[in-house]
Amino acid sequence: MSGSPQCSGSSKCIDMRSDTVTKPTPGMLEAMLAAEVGDDVFGDDPTINLLQEEVAARLGKAAALYVPSGTMSNQLALRAQTSPGDQVVLEDGAHIYRYEGGGPSMLSGVQLTCVPTADGLLDWPMVEAALNPDNVHCAPPSLVCLENTHNRAGGRVLPQDEVVRIGEQVHARGLRYHLDGARLWHAHVATGTSLADLAAPFDSVSVCFSKGLGAPVGSVLVGDRETIDSAYRFRKMFGGGMRQAGILAAGCLYALNHQMDRLQEDHAHAQALTEGLDHPQLAVNHPVDTNIVIVDVVPAAGDTALLAHLEQQGILAVGFGPGRVRLIPNLENSRADVDLVIAALNNWPGNGNQ
Repeated sequence: MSGSPQCSGSSKCIDMRSDTVTKPTPGMLEAMLAAEVGDDVFGDDPTINLLQEEVAARLGKAAALYVPSGTMSNQLALRAQTSPGDQVVLEDGAHIYRYEGGGPSMLSGVQLTCVPTADGLLDWPMVEAALNPDNVHCAPPSLVCLENTHNRAGGRVLPQDEVVRIGEQVHARGLRYHLDGARLWHAHVATGTSLADLAAPFDSVSVCFSKGLGAPVGSVLVGDRETIDSAYRFRKMFGGGMRQAGILAAGCLYALNHQMDRLQEDHAHAQALTEGLDHPQLAVNHPVDTNIVIVDVVPAAGDTALLAHLEQQGILAVGFGPGRVRLIPNLENSRADVDLVIAALNNWPGNGNQ
């Protein structure tokens, strides 16, 4: 792992590596310092209990569980709703598959069937074709997972009508349905659809407070009471039982109540960055629905040179696969920062032949 970000040639870093790099705002820190706490493993932390109740209510579910990370939240959802040897179907670029350290196989013993798509968006025919038949030779399907917004697809918002359709068919077959909603807040702000409506088709939903909303730590898993009770037991097994973590949960509550609407600003910055890009070797080839911008580099080997160029200009981004560089405007970034990023991209001298 790298240490603190280093921007050569600049006294200030414009950090667009992720929306997880943000620091607590003064108001959030004040709320955290004032938090009433207790022992959450005993269920005695009033701030965590309040956060869980608030998130469950907003997403229209019966119960909720606060956990340290979105990865743990997703993995608890899998563990609580599957048995070892089961099949789990999800899109090939899904965070659960790509970025959670092999957790599904290690922690739940499940077999992942990853469906490749051109744009990160699954539809029911794709899911149906991926589900194993009822055959002794095949892993029995038990769970289908979606991701909204979809990180690797550039923060795409899933079409809600197809989300509902998939859920109806999944449930008709007696299967469970989970949403990795780490950035569900962005889908809510971008579309105006309520969080409860976005979550309604699913049996369980994970939401994250350190992506976009600016809290330092924490995700919440919501679902029916039986699923959350099971997840609570597995949280302890996975080492996620925290004690006076209400200090952290207070930051999440503050973010939920004070930093949701400002996500529109991040979306506007992502649009401005996309519209301002004007370089023959750089392009944004995906719809920019929210706050994620993936720049495709031609030739693909130029991605390393582009990252180095940006760092020289005091800008941090991340490589996102061969020939791809990801930038995520976040609450640390101003419109002036965005303009500097646009200028740095457009002034890149290029790398190799087109």
